[in-house]
Amino acid sequence: MGRVYNFSAGPAVLPEEVLKEAAAEMLDYQGSGQSVMEMSHRSKVFDKIIKDAEQDLRDLLNIPDNYKVLFLQGGAHLQFAMIPMNLMKNRVADYIVTGQWAKRAFKEAQKFGDAKCIASSEDKTFSYIPDCSDLPIDENADYVYICENNTIYGTKFKTLPNTKGKDLVADVSSCFLSEPMDVSKYAIIYGGAQKNIGPAGVVIAIIREDLITEDVLPGTPTMLQFKTHADNDSLYNTPPCYGIYICGKVFKWLKKQGGLEVMKERNEKKAKILYDFLDQSKLFKGTVEKNSRSLMNVPFVTGDADLDAKFIKEATEAGFVNLKGHRSVGGMRASIYNAMPIEGVEKLVEFMKKFEAENA
Repeated sequence: MGRVYNFSAGPAVLPEEVLKEAAAEMLDYQGSGQSVMEMSHRSKVFDKIIKDAEQDLRDLLNIPDNYKVLFLQGGAHLQFAMIPMNLMKNRVADYIVTGQWAKRAFKEAQKFGDAKCIASSEDKTFSYIPDCSDLPIDENADYVYICENNTIYGTKFKTLPNTKGKDLVADVSSCFLSEPMDVSKYAIIYGGAQKNIGPAGVVIAIIREDLITEDVLPGTPTMLQFKTHADNDSLYNTPPCYGIYICGKVFKWLKKQGGLEVMKERNEKKAKILYDFLDQSKLFKGTVEKNSRSLMNVPFVTGDADLDAKFIKEATEAGFVNLKGHRSVGGMRASIYNAMPIEGVEKLVEFMKKFEAENA
């Protein structure tokens, strides 16, 4: 059937150009006579791959010199534990709970100390971002934690919380590299690569150096200490080599597109096409308060579960795949990451108009 328009929330669509390059290099990476999948992570060839990937990421985000870039494994979920294990010196942390993953991170942190939920939007099914301008931040808090873009619910922090001088930790899995960001405002930024950057299996963490110490919670395993990975340039053990290689290609692709300012413009344009349609549609409606809307994940419903199912089935047959909402909320969700071309969104809206006319 050829390439479909893939609206999956993750693992998600990758730039076609990157996939073609990887395919061309599958058996012989740049004259090495081997695939990146089968080469030693200690080889000169791979050393260049990982160093170039880090440098390109630093260029894209203007990462300050006092931040380390780590390529890790274990998904964002492992960071839910690694962060308190490495940062909870006072055993106190404040969490802003705006979705499923922030809630899981909060529950995990409670195993290590006094984690408090200081703001939440669960009262309205996480359909908005709470006002975070004046929060009851604990004076002993080691950090304040957010999930910046909520993949399931389609919300995004438009302004960062006022942490009253406390370190801010952010899970940016589903908005990573979708727009420029000021890294210096965060203590740690991390995200799973499988939404907007590369294949599943890689987690990228950007960590301010003063937080990388041997002073971790007693019993923290060697592999779960940031210092282990920082001291060894992400090569303490075998990293997810092929995944890092693809991430590196995506970074080069982003630079070639013109960087994150260009991506932001494109992403705003794509999201506007879909939101403008949802705002005037008589059949479909968005589920997120306007001022909290994500550029990356757009959930919507018809209000009738049978009609939702019919829409998903017909859309799939028409080549618009993975539009089913997360199992915890139902409905539909279009994830329109960097690699989703604008025509994918335009054609989806055309299809939605046609479906509405046939099912009004």
